[in-house]
Amino acid sequence: MSRSSSLTVRQVRHIGGEITVPGDKSLSHRAVLFSALADGTTSITGFLPGEDCICTMRALQAMGSVIEVHSKTSLLVHGTAGKLQPPLEPLDCGNSGTAMRLMAGILAAQLFKSRLIGDASLSGRPMKRIVDPLRLMGAKISGQGEKHTAPLEIEGASLKGIDYTLPVASAQLKSCILLAGLFANGTTSVTEKTPSRDHTERLLAHFHAPPVIDLNPDGKGKTIRVRGGARLHGRDFSVPGDFSSAAFWIVAAAMLPGADLTITNLGMNGTRTGLLSVLLRMGAHLHENISDSSCEPVGSLRVFGRQLRGTRIAGAEIANVIDELPIIAVAGALAEGDTEIRDAHELRVKETDRIAAMATNLRAFGVTVTEHEDGMTIHGGTKPTGAKVGSYGDHRIAMASAILGLFSKGETTIEDTGCIATSYPTFQEDLLKIAYFQEGGLASLLSARS
Repeated sequence: MSRSSSLTVRQVRHIGGEITVPGDKSLSHRAVLFSALADGTTSITGFLPGEDCICTMRALQAMGSVIEVHSKTSLLVHGTAGKLQPPLEPLDCGNSGTAMRLMAGILAAQLFKSRLIGDASLSGRPMKRIVDPLRLMGAKISGQGEKHTAPLEIEGASLKGIDYTLPVASAQLKSCILLAGLFANGTTSVTEKTPSRDHTERLLAHFHAPPVIDLNPDGKGKTIRVRGGARLHGRDFSVPGDFSSAAFWIVAAAMLPGADLTITNLGMNGTRTGLLSVLLRMGAHLHENISDSSCEPVGSLRVFGRQLRGTRIAGAEIANVIDELPIIAVAGALAEGDTEIRDAHELRVKETDRIAAMATNLRAFGVTVTEHEDGMTIHGGTKPTGAKVGSYGDHRIAMASAILGLFSKGETTIEDTGCIATSYPTFQEDLLKIAYFQEGGLASLLSARS
């Protein structure tokens, strides 16, 4: 889809069958980054060929990593042993906060100047949370204004290890500091009070540089330590299906009585699957099967549809469902009773203000929503009506709105759905695989227009 495209859907009759979603976006970013920094070569299969991950790959190629693209999802990465080359042009991170934040940690220790840029959305997202700890390590890095938004100007320097406690639960911030710590003098430790995604810790171990991880004395969170000078060694990696992409189908099937959907080769990392706990509280019927846990837990999930009830999501649970909150809001709209989302300030500074965007779109469907500074309360039980809504340039807003359209009377059109390509370029095709509509042929009931 082009950036100006739109997506039109109508009410669904049944959801079922078996599906495999594209590779995990977070793991695709990290796999290609770690491979490029390692000694030797790494074969990556299941790579997500979305725009965000392509930006990371191209930036690494611009700094001397030879990456052979054998297919859209298969790469052979020749490592640089941690010695990148100065890029000739600014490194374009597109819409990807992961690319910008993780590469900033690496570039802070490379002895050359670099510039990280992004699209209009990414250029509005604050980067101060990575600038501050990197400066404590001795980095020369700055952004624009008080929030240090992109472009980020970086002049590589000799770094020193630090002990840092995360002010918020953020896997991107944690990963940025740990990656910088690999190049720093001494040991770098990062303490998190609330668990965040642990993909970086797992991949450090996979690439033969395992961090030391200790539980905090109070039993809340953990401390992760990396030793400066630790070398990464190339090792093949298979990227499982992205749980955050599967979340749209999981919620759609869970909400539709009679649905029966199985998702295979799915990443089931416990720091990513908080949605399942939320849905179980709402009355969902789910069956998990873990088939491999050598690096990242991988398995299948079978979802049976039934009427759901409202719930409350807040506190420590938020970090584990932060990307799924837009689709959780859709579940709340169709559930019995109220669904309350609180302590989700982070949604205000994602690709868009996801609290305001979802509240606006839900109301367009006829759903009653009370917006809070840190979340929203969705008053369920309303039978939604098809609407024409915007994506706000945010892939998760676009896909969540499309799922609500499947449960709405009449026709729903989501404008500006080109953003979906950042994380799920085959979203429309996969929808057609599992959805059975109320009437007529599939092609007439779901369409994309440029």
